[in-house]
Amino acid sequence: MLGGLERMEKRHPEDRSHWYLFILGTEPAARGQGLGSALLAQVLGRVDADRMPVYLESSGERNLAFYGRHGFEVTGEVVIPGGPRIWPMWREPRT
Repeated sequence: MLGGLERMEKRHPEDRSHWYLFILGTEPAARGQGLGSALLAQVLGRVDADRMPVYLESSGERNLAFYGRHGFEVTGEVVIPGGPRIWPMWREPRT
């Protein structure tokens, strides 16, 4: 597992300043009610006001479309032996 974390750390962008969205989740019973989008909109509003890009890593393939609707693009895929696939994602600021 530590090897997987090292692989992810190597993918983390270092060439420019950015926000790092670490964890976003909702309880299974609350999914589909717009709570994740509302929470993400609050964060992205602040990020856009700062004119900063945002980086995140998604461990759920079904979440890629969700983040895509909010302007994130997949920048790669990391396979962690014995663990999940991880998709690094990036979003440029919106004005």
